[in-house]
Amino acid sequence: MKKWLPLVIIILLMIIAYFVGLPKYLTFESIKTHREALLTQIENHPVLMPALFILLYIVVVSLSLPGGTILTLLGGFFFKIPWGATYVIIGATIGATIIFLAARTALGGLLRKKAGPFLKKMEGGFQKNAASYLLFLRFIPLFPFWLVNIAPAFFNVKTKTYIWTTCVGIIPGSYVYAQAGSGLGAIFEEGKSFSFNSVFNTQMNFALVLLALFSLIPILVKKLRHDR
Repeated sequence: MKKWLPLVIIILLMIIAYFVGLPKYLTFESIKTHREALLTQIENHPVLMPALFILLYIVVVSLSLPGGTILTLLGGFFFKIPWGATYVIIGATIGATIIFLAARTALGGLLRKKAGPFLKKMEGGFQKNAASYLLFLRFIPLFPFWLVNIAPAFFNVKTKTYIWTTCVGIIPGSYVYAQAGSGLGAIFEEGKSFSFNSVFNTQMNFALVLLALFSLIPILVKKLRHDR
Protein backbone atom coordinates (compact mmCIF):
# COMPACT_ATOMS: atom_id res chain seq x y z
CA MET A 1 0.00 0.00 0.00
CA LYS A 2 2.83 2.41 0.89
CA LYS A 3 4.46 1.69 -2.46
CA TRP A 4 1.39 2.62 -4.48
CA LEU A 5 -0.02 5.43 -2.33
CA PRO A 6 2.03 8.28 -3.96
CA LEU A 7 0.96 7.07 -7.40
CA VAL A 8 -2.70 7.01 -6.35
CA ILE A 9 -2.41 10.55 -4.95
CA ILE A 10 -0.80 11.82 -8.15
CA ILE A 11 -3.56 10.29 -10.27
CA LEU A 12 -6.21 11.93 -8.08
CA LEU A 13 -4.43 15.28 -8.37
CA MET A 14 -4.24 14.88 -12.15
CA ILE A 15 -8.00 14.33 -12.24
CA ILE A 16 -8.54 17.47 -10.16
CA ALA A 17 -6.24 19.51 -12.39
CA TYR A 18 -8.01 18.23 -15.51
CA PHE A 19 -11.53 19.04 -14.32
CA VAL A 20 -10.74 22.54 -13.07
CA GLY A 21 -8.69 23.44 -16.17
CA LEU A 22 -5.81 24.50 -13.96
CA PRO A 23 -3.17 25.68 -16.50
CA LYS A 24 -5.40 28.28 -18.13
CA TYR A 25 -5.99 29.98 -14.76
CA LEU A 26 -2.30 30.24 -13.85
CA THR A 27 -1.65 33.33 -15.91
CA PHE A 28 -1.30 36.95 -14.83
CA GLU A 29 -3.93 37.98 -17.35
CA SER A 30 -6.46 35.66 -15.70
CA ILE A 31 -5.52 36.83 -12.20
CA LYS A 32 -5.71 40.47 -13.25
CA THR A 33 -9.22 39.89 -14.57
CA HIS A 34 -10.50 38.05 -11.49
CA ARG A 35 -8.41 39.59 -8.74
CA GLU A 36 -11.23 41.61 -7.13
CA ALA A 37 -13.45 38.53 -6.90
CA LEU A 38 -10.58 36.48 -5.48
CA LEU A 39 -9.71 39.13 -2.89
CA THR A 40 -13.37 39.20 -1.83
CA GLN A 41 -13.42 35.43 -1.42
CA ILE A 42 -10.21 35.54 0.65
CA GLU A 43 -11.72 38.18 2.91
CA ASN A 44 -14.96 36.22 3.32
CA HIS A 45 -13.28 32.82 3.76
CA PRO A 46 -10.03 33.40 5.69
CA VAL A 47 -9.56 29.66 6.42
CA LEU A 48 -10.92 27.97 3.31
CA MET A 49 -9.06 30.08 0.74
CA PRO A 50 -5.56 29.53 2.23
CA ALA A 51 -6.34 25.80 2.40
CA LEU A 52 -7.35 25.80 -1.27
CA PHE A 53 -4.21 27.74 -2.18
CA ILE A 54 -2.03 25.17 -0.41
CA LEU A 55 -3.89 22.34 -2.17
CA LEU A 56 -3.39 24.08 -5.50
CA TYR A 57 0.33 24.43 -4.83
CA ILE A 58 0.54 20.74 -3.92
CA VAL A 59 -1.12 19.83 -7.22
CA VAL A 60 1.19 22.02 -9.28
CA VAL A 61 4.39 20.75 -7.63
CA SER A 62 3.47 17.07 -7.42
CA LEU A 63 2.46 17.01 -11.09
CA SER A 64 5.48 19.13 -12.12
CA LEU A 65 3.16 21.62 -13.81
CA PRO A 66 4.40 25.06 -14.88
CA GLY A 67 3.21 27.91 -12.70
CA GLY A 68 5.02 27.43 -9.39
CA THR A 69 6.79 30.80 -9.61
CA ILE A 70 3.57 32.56 -10.51
CA LEU A 71 1.77 30.92 -7.59
CA THR A 72 4.50 32.03 -5.19
CA LEU A 73 4.18 35.62 -6.37
CA LEU A 74 0.40 35.39 -6.05
CA GLY A 75 0.77 34.02 -2.53
CA GLY A 76 2.49 37.24 -1.55
CA PHE A 77 -0.10 39.31 -3.40
CA PHE A 78 -3.22 37.67 -1.98
CA PHE A 79 -2.12 36.73 1.55
CA LYS A 80 0.77 39.13 2.25
CA ILE A 81 3.93 38.39 4.23
CA PRO A 82 4.50 36.18 6.16
CA TRP A 83 1.36 34.15 5.47
CA GLY A 84 1.71 33.94 1.71
CA ALA A 85 5.26 32.59 1.96
CA THR A 86 4.22 30.17 4.73
CA TYR A 87 1.44 28.68 2.59
CA VAL A 88 3.87 28.34 -0.31
CA ILE A 89 6.42 26.51 1.86
CA ILE A 90 3.78 24.08 3.15
CA GLY A 91 2.36 23.36 -0.30
CA ALA A 92 5.72 23.05 -2.01
CA THR A 93 7.14 20.74 0.65
CA ILE A 94 4.15 18.39 0.57
CA GLY A 95 3.99 18.40 -3.23
CA ALA A 96 7.73 17.77 -3.58
CA THR A 97 7.54 14.93 -1.05
CA ILE A 98 4.73 13.27 -3.00
CA ILE A 99 6.68 13.25 -6.27
CA PHE A 100 9.83 12.15 -4.39
CA LEU A 101 8.00 9.14 -2.95
CA ALA A 102 6.43 8.43 -6.33
CA ALA A 103 9.92 8.23 -7.85
CA ARG A 104 10.50 5.22 -5.58
CA THR A 105 7.40 3.40 -6.81
CA ALA A 106 6.17 2.12 -10.14
CA LEU A 107 6.74 5.60 -11.57
CA GLY A 108 10.45 5.42 -10.81
CA GLY A 109 11.50 4.09 -14.20
CA LEU A 110 9.48 6.69 -16.08
CA LEU A 111 10.75 9.56 -13.93
CA ARG A 112 14.35 8.36 -14.19
CA LYS A 113 14.01 8.36 -17.98
CA LYS A 114 12.57 11.88 -17.86
CA ALA A 115 15.52 13.07 -15.79
CA GLY A 116 17.93 11.72 -18.41
CA PRO A 117 21.60 12.78 -18.32
CA PHE A 118 21.00 15.31 -15.54
CA LEU A 119 21.24 12.52 -12.97
CA LYS A 120 24.85 11.81 -13.86
CA LYS A 121 25.75 15.46 -13.27
CA MET A 122 24.14 15.38 -9.83
CA GLU A 123 25.51 12.04 -8.66
CA GLY A 124 28.78 13.33 -7.19
CA GLY A 125 27.10 16.00 -5.09
CA PHE A 126 24.61 13.62 -3.51
CA GLN A 127 27.29 11.03 -2.76
CA LYS A 128 29.58 13.53 -0.97
CA ASN A 129 27.05 15.32 1.23
CA ALA A 130 23.39 14.77 0.36
CA ALA A 131 21.92 17.26 2.85
CA SER A 132 24.20 20.20 2.00
CA TYR A 133 24.00 19.51 -1.72
CA LEU A 134 20.20 19.39 -1.65
CA LEU A 135 20.09 22.63 0.33
CA PHE A 136 22.35 24.22 -2.26
CA LEU A 137 20.12 23.05 -5.10
CA ARG A 138 17.09 24.48 -3.32
CA PHE A 139 18.77 27.85 -2.82
CA ILE A 140 20.11 28.14 -6.36
CA PRO A 141 18.11 26.70 -9.28
CA LEU A 142 20.98 25.09 -11.20
CA PHE A 143 18.52 22.41 -12.26
CA PRO A 144 14.73 22.55 -12.79
CA PHE A 145 12.67 22.35 -9.61
CA TRP A 146 10.92 19.15 -10.72
CA LEU A 147 14.29 17.48 -11.30
CA VAL A 148 15.56 18.37 -7.83
CA ASN A 149 12.32 16.90 -6.46
CA ILE A 150 12.87 13.45 -7.95
CA ALA A 151 16.67 13.10 -8.24
CA PRO A 152 17.27 12.38 -4.52
CA ALA A 153 15.04 9.32 -4.79
CA PHE A 154 17.55 7.72 -7.16
CA PHE A 155 20.50 8.33 -4.83
CA ASN A 156 19.01 6.76 -1.69
CA VAL A 157 18.47 10.03 0.13
CA LYS A 158 16.47 9.39 3.29
CA THR A 159 12.89 10.68 3.31
CA LYS A 160 13.47 12.58 6.57
CA THR A 161 16.55 14.29 5.11
CA TYR A 162 14.67 15.13 1.93
CA ILE A 163 11.73 16.69 3.77
CA TRP A 164 13.71 18.94 6.14
CA THR A 165 16.20 20.11 3.49
CA THR A 166 13.34 20.86 1.11
CA CYS A 167 11.39 22.79 3.72
CA VAL A 168 14.41 24.77 4.94
CA GLY A 169 15.92 25.21 1.50
CA ILE A 170 12.86 26.83 -0.07
CA ILE A 171 12.22 29.27 2.80
CA PRO A 172 14.49 32.11 1.52
CA GLY A 173 13.31 31.90 -2.08
CA SER A 174 9.66 31.63 -1.03
CA TYR A 175 9.90 34.75 1.10
CA VAL A 176 11.78 36.70 -1.57
CA TYR A 177 9.29 35.78 -4.28
CA ALA A 178 6.27 36.32 -2.05
CA GLN A 179 7.64 39.71 -0.98
CA ALA A 180 8.06 40.61 -4.63
CA GLY A 181 4.52 39.42 -5.31
CA SER A 182 3.11 41.75 -2.67
CA GLY A 183 3.86 44.59 -5.08
CA LEU A 184 1.72 43.19 -7.88
CA GLY A 185 -1.24 45.32 -6.82
CA ALA A 186 0.48 48.49 -8.03
CA ILE A 187 1.32 46.85 -11.36
CA PHE A 188 -2.29 45.74 -11.86
CA GLU A 189 -3.71 49.12 -10.87
CA GLU A 190 -1.41 51.01 -13.23
CA GLY A 191 -2.35 48.69 -16.08
CA LYS A 192 1.24 47.66 -16.71
CA SER A 193 2.27 44.38 -18.30
CA PHE A 194 3.91 41.94 -15.93
CA SER A 195 7.59 41.09 -16.22
CA PHE A 196 9.94 39.49 -13.69
CA ASN A 197 12.20 42.55 -13.94
CA SER A 198 9.34 44.65 -12.61
CA VAL A 199 9.21 42.78 -9.28
CA PHE A 200 12.80 41.62 -8.77
CA ASN A 201 15.95 43.60 -8.24
CA THR A 202 19.68 42.99 -7.97
CA GLN A 203 19.66 42.99 -4.17
CA MET A 204 17.14 40.13 -4.01
CA ASN A 205 19.09 38.00 -6.49
CA PHE A 206 22.35 38.72 -4.66
CA ALA A 207 20.79 37.63 -1.36
CA LEU A 208 19.80 34.28 -2.85
CA VAL A 209 23.32 33.71 -4.16
CA LEU A 210 24.80 34.42 -0.71
CA LEU A 211 22.39 31.94 0.87
CA ALA A 212 23.39 29.29 -1.64
CA LEU A 213 27.07 29.82 -0.90
CA PHE A 214 26.32 29.57 2.81
CA SER A 215 24.78 26.12 2.25
CA LEU A 216 28.11 24.91 0.85
CA ILE A 217 30.00 25.60 4.10
CA PRO A 218 29.48 22.06 5.50
CA ILE A 219 30.97 20.57 2.32
CA LEU A 220 34.01 22.86 2.53
CA VAL A 221 34.53 22.03 6.21
CA LYS A 222 34.32 18.31 5.46
CA LYS A 223 36.82 18.66 2.65
CA LEU A 224 39.28 20.60 4.83
CA ARG A 225 39.07 17.96 7.54
CA HIS A 226 39.64 15.22 4.98
CA ASP A 227 42.69 17.00 3.56
CA ARG A 228 44.15 17.38 7.03
